[in-house]
Amino acid sequence: MSHLAAALFDVHAGQGLRQFAELAIALLLSSLIGLEREARQKSAGLRTHTLVGVGSALFMEVSIHGFGALLGTDGVALDPSRVAAQVVSGIGFIGGGLIFVRKDAVRGLTTAATIWLTCAIGMACGGGLPLLAIGATAVHFLIVRGFSKVSERIAAGSSSHRIDLRLTYQAQHGLLGRMLELCTGSGFRVTDVQVETRPDDTQVAAEVLLRLEGDGSAHRLVDALTELEGVRGVALGRQDDSTE
Repeated sequence: MSHLAAALFDVHAGQGLRQFAELAIALLLSSLIGLEREARQKSAGLRTHTLVGVGSALFMEVSIHGFGALLGTDGVALDPSRVAAQVVSGIGFIGGGLIFVRKDAVRGLTTAATIWLTCAIGMACGGGLPLLAIGATAVHFLIVRGFSKVSERIAAGSSSHRIDLRLTYQAQHGLLGRMLELCTGSGFRVTDVQVETRPDDTQVAAEVLLRLEGDGSAHRLVDALTELEGVRGVALGRQDDSTE
């Protein structure tokens, strides 16, 4: 029994202080990425990214050090890259689960790519490349923070914008058509129309959600719509253009 315990806990068999240090680095770096995602309230946050990073590092440790006892056996050759390739393939299932499509908008792409990058960072730590992992983590923050500001400036320089208009009105013949004509005449293109008719206390009322895109004045459009006879209320909101 003592010989078995000594073999299991042999620090010279690929489970010494260096391996624990590599796992700790993977824990730290993946946690930093997870905290950034958590702060932005994304679908995959601190726990998911940390587990992916540490798990990937552990897979690499097992791949490199876990099969040393089999070396020298007839027909056995150590190829750590095989496990690494399977980790890369397997992480795609997690990333794919974070991506969803709503109408013509794709959501979750940046978070899925971050999961993929966190996996690579964890593998680099487990593979004995901590400096490369630290550099990749720094690149992550450069991209998600620095590039976001660049994108915002580009978007601010563009005159075209997208807005949502939720209108409550008295259902009557031709009123919806007049509202749509007013939107298109104000420099907007109607990209989506969702109408819901509901019974009111005194008369039939309707609610419509209009998704608009264009370079017109949204506030002037709201003022013009409220002046239409039969329109009870207009709520203005800007669409979330984030695809993360």
